[in-house]
Amino acid sequence: MKLVSSISSLAFAVLAIVVVSCEKTEVTIAPSQAHFVGDQTQIYSIEVDPAPVYNVVVGATNVADKDRVVTYTITSPTGAVAGTHYTLGTPGSVVIPAGQSTANIAVHGIYSAYTSGRKDTLIFTLQDPELTPAEFENTVKLVLRGACFEGDVNLDELLGDYNKTNETFGTSPYGPYTTSVSSVNQLTPTSGTIVVENIFDFGWGPITFTLDWSDPNNRTAIVIAQSSGIADAETLDPSFAGEQVAVRPFAGQPGTFSVCKNTITLKMQLGVAGVGYFSSLYTVNMAR
Repeated sequence: MKLVSSISSLAFAVLAIVVVSCEKTEVTIAPSQAHFVGDQTQIYSIEVDPAPVYNVVVGATNVADKDRVVTYTITSPTGAVAGTHYTLGTPGSVVIPAGQSTANIAVHGIYSAYTSGRKDTLIFTLQDPELTPAEFENTVKLVLRGACFEGDVNLDELLGDYNKTNETFGTSPYGPYTTSVSSVNQLTPTSGTIVVENIFDFGWGPITFTLDWSDPNNRTAIVIAQSSGIADAETLDPSFAGEQVAVRPFAGQPGTFSVCKNTITLKMQLGVAGVGYFSSLYTVNMAR
């Protein structure tokens, strides 16, 4: 979140440090826990025969002097079946060797299952007993697909968090931070809308964009003009406190998106309702 600092908050922080430094502290060693490493949603492209192995990485919160077994389960909301659509190097468990903190779950996609546009999702979930799953990154989604075609759009695949979001307002960069696509709506076979949360990373309300992929080589993402319900314009400039942030398309600057790369680029013009618009282009690059 974009922060505004103040002298009073700094003084409070200094005071807190002084008070804490006078107290005795105890060191607590955190228990060993297992977690996945990498993005929460990962893409496995199965484009050649045989397909290369894809490694889902499992990590531990510490290093031990003995081997440790991490167990996991796999579910597939799309109906992928082990032995038919993929195989596993170590079904159900993987060993983190002594002196190391990570291990690989080797997934091998079966090429013949993905030559006709099929896409599957595998959900890996960590289990007990030896290493307790951490409260963070204890599940991961792996999307299996053949050669990607940008015109093959399933809007539901765009849902979720984009933890590697960066933005530029004029020449001022900011990020990374997290945005999310909270809902989607199909309009036609080649168009739809998405609702994006946390644009600007300053408590803004949701903003809606229209996606069009009627020309797969020229996919567009256009903001729907909105002049209320986003945020107080004070978040843009303190002199506009009490006014509303407004957004509209920036002339000649459409955004775009890629289902193959899991990215969305949003371009718009920011303004103050009833006052006017800033001349600078505002670009938000969303990535998993």
